[in-house]
Amino acid sequence: MQRIDHVLPWSHLGSERSLSVFRYGAGSRKVYIQASLHADELPGMRTAWELKLRLNELERQGRLQGVIELVPVANPIGLDQHLQGNHMGRFELGSGKNFNRAFVELSAPVAALVGERLGADAEANVALIRQAMAQVFEELPAPASQLEALHRLLLRHACDADITLDLHCDFDAAIHLYALPQHWPQWQSLAARLQAGVALLCEDSGGSSFDESCSTPWLRLAKAFPDAAIPAANLATTLELGSMGDTRVDQAQANCEAILGFLAEQGFISGEWPAAPSECCEGLPFEGTEYLFAPHHGVVSFLRNAGEWVEQGDALFEVVDPLQDRVTTVRAGTSGVLFAIDRGRYTEPGIWQAKVAGRVPFRTGKLTND
Repeated sequence: MQRIDHVLPWSHLGSERSLSVFRYGAGSRKVYIQASLHADELPGMRTAWELKLRLNELERQGRLQGVIELVPVANPIGLDQHLQGNHMGRFELGSGKNFNRAFVELSAPVAALVGERLGADAEANVALIRQAMAQVFEELPAPASQLEALHRLLLRHACDADITLDLHCDFDAAIHLYALPQHWPQWQSLAARLQAGVALLCEDSGGSSFDESCSTPWLRLAKAFPDAAIPAANLATTLELGSMGDTRVDQAQANCEAILGFLAEQGFISGEWPAAPSECCEGLPFEGTEYLFAPHHGVVSFLRNAGEWVEQGDALFEVVDPLQDRVTTVRAGTSGVLFAIDRGRYTEPGIWQAKVAGRVPFRTGKLTND
């Protein structure tokens, strides 16, 4: 195992932050895994530690058949943000920016560098594009903030991977995935191993999140140069590992073994591994996800649990205003998987309370919530 520590620039006087990357194995193929980019989403970090233990063991046994890079703490900035006992890990406090938005868009500058040299040899094209991605990062101006520096380091390590896993969680949620619809057949084994409740699929959810910044450049380049052989060379997904409190040992170990089993199936680990379960969740269009809100301030009482299938019209939660004796029942506007609910129990209009993944697309534009 090789440990790589990147010191982040723009540190305050008398302080220093660094990003640590743990590299296992060797070879031409690569997996990149990072955890807790939203720094208060800790199931991924706990799972990453289990992965560290197992990868150390597998490397000693000579069973790794490629490179696996692991970043257990992907956001040292957000990990340090606490306000009166509350961890504020989703947004950078100084700028208000979401840590998982606005990553560098690589396809346009890469296209300018390699367009005329792309041909019918897919393997040569992949090498050429990855070389160009590295050049793009080298030629960028110096980062203007510590957040920008962090973003560049994370994406630089992941952009030349064959498989990229970004480990997150939601407030109170079933395990679920975000991925490109073109990649869903390849992700079904991992979803089954994780016993995921749903996969949300779209080409561009808006906001330039990390996983899409890894995978969509290949899709965009293939569309820009239809006569060239450009495969989907970076299979990237956001894995939402359940709820924020899902850090139990058995949960982390189960997540770890599911990920390792999938990587073994992809040829990165040798030996005998359990087959993936035959049953898998549905892959549904992210455009079909409904966000449900409270119509007024009040105390929320949820009537259904995360992970359940609900029908259109089913009551999902009540909002109680104890001063005006007003009680409003909020119902599902679409049938689908109630895959996440809010952790707060006092709400106001404009704050989502529940997410239902439906089969029928109805949304357009920016699909992610900040």
